[in-house]
Amino acid sequence: MNLHRKGRAALVLALVAVVGMAFRVSWNALRDIAGAVGADDTAATLYPFVVDGLMALALIATLVLAGDARRFALRVLGAYTVASLVLNYVHGLVPELHGRTVDWGRLADWDPANWALVLLATSLPVGSIYFGSDLVAKVLHHRPVPIPAASANAEESTETERKRSTADLPVSTPAPITPNTPALPRPVAVGFLKSTPPAKPLPPVDPAPAVSIERRAVAAESTRPRRATGRVPAVAKSTRPKRTPEQLLAEARTVTADWPDAKVTAEGIRREVRTSPANARTLRDTLLAERAEGAAA
Repeated sequence: MNLHRKGRAALVLALVAVVGMAFRVSWNALRDIAGAVGADDTAATLYPFVVDGLMALALIATLVLAGDARRFALRVLGAYTVASLVLNYVHGLVPELHGRTVDWGRLADWDPANWALVLLATSLPVGSIYFGSDLVAKVLHHRPVPIPAASANAEESTETERKRSTADLPVSTPAPITPNTPALPRPVAVGFLKSTPPAKPLPPVDPAPAVSIERRAVAAESTRPRRATGRVPAVAKSTRPKRTPEQLLAEARTVTADWPDAKVTAEGIRREVRTSPANARTLRDTLLAERAEGAAA
């Protein structure tokens, strides 16, 4: 850190020395130009401070100002630098200026060039008054942007603000609530609600007895595929013993003894004898055949 500061201080001192020597060289030329345009010895001696001094003032203003004001200071610095360069160039081209043997107001042989040079040399002091006052006013009214506090090594690296992630924050766990612990009053948000008296503590509440859940046996689901019609319950099954065809025919004869032939149908026999539709049709055909044989005899 100390070496860095010493290096910067040495650089600034070297710059001041170079600027001082350059000002001494330019001062001789600007003094002779001022004498050629009619300035007396005192005015000619102060003339270089008017031109090159405003250049130094504009340079300092560019380091302080920002935005449009800084660009204005750069324009003033550039304009006066070009003007000083032109006057030094003219001083090198006209040897009579060195011995002050040139006529007053004569800086060039060509009249338009001479008029332009005289106008430039005489307008620089007036411009120094205007532009210098404006630059000083801008510097005095400038409000620098506040810079946040830097860390110890801010000159080598910029400070980076890091937000803490939610994983880094401590996790608060609520206190367990027991049945016999009286309820605490609710906290009141400060600044949002009016202060209210704390609520009265509630009496302890006995926990309700837990009801045990009995395990019931559940029948295992059968893996056998079920038929579309389903099984007939045992209650719905008939308790009548199985009858032979001779027994069914005899019972059908008894039931249909007084029936006319038109009434002897398979549905009627099925209902009375309580048999299957196939057996009922067989019994019907047999009974009608017997009646036909009896009628023929």
